[in-house]
Amino acid sequence: MVKFGTGGNPEAFSEAGYKSSVDMPEYLDSIGLNAYEYECTKGVKMKKETAVKLGENAEKYGITLSVHSQYYISLSGKEEEKRLKSVDYIMECMELSKIIGAKRVVVHSGSAGKMHRETAMELAKDTLLKTSLKVKELGYSGISICPETMGKINQLGTVEEVIELCRVDDSFLPAIDFGHVNSRYGGCLKTVSDYEEILDKIENGLGFDRLKNMHVHFSKIEYSVGGEVKHLTFEDDKFGPEFEPLAELILRKNLTPVIICESAGTQGIDALYMKKCYENLK
Repeated sequence: MVKFGTGGNPEAFSEAGYKSSVDMPEYLDSIGLNAYEYECTKGVKMKKETAVKLGENAEKYGITLSVHSQYYISLSGKEEEKRLKSVDYIMECMELSKIIGAKRVVVHSGSAGKMHRETAMELAKDTLLKTSLKVKELGYSGISICPETMGKINQLGTVEEVIELCRVDDSFLPAIDFGHVNSRYGGCLKTVSDYEEILDKIENGLGFDRLKNMHVHFSKIEYSVGGEVKHLTFEDDKFGPEFEPLAELILRKNLTPVIICESAGTQGIDALYMKKCYENLK
């Protein structure tokens, strides 16, 4: 089953009178969505008792949970101390995921900086290998790390690089942010064939099961020569990308991704648009 939901809390959530993220499962269910990505981009700050309540509410309302890890993670940092600290940060997200019942932790791939991309990738793969070993050691098996495609050209996180990072461990799933991919290559996603090329790369590189169950981020994003500038809403008619070609492929290939909308404030509205688009094709 394809799941649709929001990254973080949309503006309409607070406008409806809700205050705490523990109420997001009830809110999402009320508007017809069934997935929620809790964002720890500035650190894991949720108290254990609050996390338990979020997990209980997610189970009650049938909401599939995922966690977005910290923005300051550096898989490819030159200093080993920083890379090892990044392992610890991911473990914090793993612990939270275990409490709330999330099965996926989305991780930014880091930056190449002034290094050759090959060198940065080797460091990132080593960091993820250490991470996967720690996951098993601490009993977090069953929660997938999801390396994410990135929107700025100086960042690691092309589709090919994400596939390579996912090869570190069979439990890893690709987090394909189609807005990031579109931004990175100056508006490359327009036709069904454009999207299918990406899906074919994932299937050829990781197998059909990981393609079928991939994690998806989707939003329209403004871009410049350096890639991503800022997230937009689906009302934008200049930058894209459009969801319809991807919806067609998801249905045709019988894929069951979790699709998280990261629009700027209108995540709920735009996620519902994607859900209806997909269901109308069915």
